[in-house]
Amino acid sequence: MGRKNSDKNPSPADLQAVPPDRPLVAVDIIIFTVFEEDLKVLLVKRKILPFKGMWAIPGGFIHMDESLDDAAKRELKEETNVSEVYLEQLYTFGDPHRDPRTRVITVAYFALVSPEKLNLQAATDVEEVRWFSMYKLPDLAFDHKEILDYALERLRNKLNYTTVGFQLLPEKFTLTELQKVYEVILDKKLDKRNFRKKILSMGILRECEGETKMYKGYHRPAQLYSFALDRFIKLKDKGILFPF
Repeated sequence: MGRKNSDKNPSPADLQAVPPDRPLVAVDIIIFTVFEEDLKVLLVKRKILPFKGMWAIPGGFIHMDESLDDAAKRELKEETNVSEVYLEQLYTFGDPHRDPRTRVITVAYFALVSPEKLNLQAATDVEEVRWFSMYKLPDLAFDHKEILDYALERLRNKLNYTTVGFQLLPEKFTLTELQKVYEVILDKKLDKRNFRKKILSMGILRECEGETKMYKGYHRPAQLYSFALDRFIKLKDKGILFPF
């Protein structure tokens, strides 16, 4: 789980002294982004037992004086040096045998980070931090494959009725970039004409007046847009979803 050791966090020696009927609580953070036309997830390579040398979701044990949400935000900041991003509690995983050291219950969160905000740093008990394609994962420690599968399912569901897709874009973007975000999350191609017609008809985008982006090989520049949150909120209140 990419655990960090400090005066407040259990070390491997501390774990041996934990009463067998007293579970520990941790948080694990799934960090998604989109670049290279792919959905990426951040993993860390462990350098301590158990699962030494295997890839895992970054995370850590909670401090005695912090809430779960605060622990998740702290771990996100420590692992990525990124704050103020979309962060949501995902699910609690508590199989009695998920951690071979002792009983550990983990509360999983997931965060969506725009490529503009990537600035990673490794924890003290990991060898390496790397982005992996969600569709080409290595063998993972603990039950982290199960956690990632659940996170991907949640992400796809939320794509239909929240602003999730826009969290993975820069402030100004083209319709091509927006469609690509949907495609990499859903792992399927979308009809370009239908996608654009639906998105534009919903009125949740604002044209960035006079601003365009030129793509290599294209004869004319593409219009830049920004996301209109106020318009989206009104639309959501009417119960209109994204039918993609």
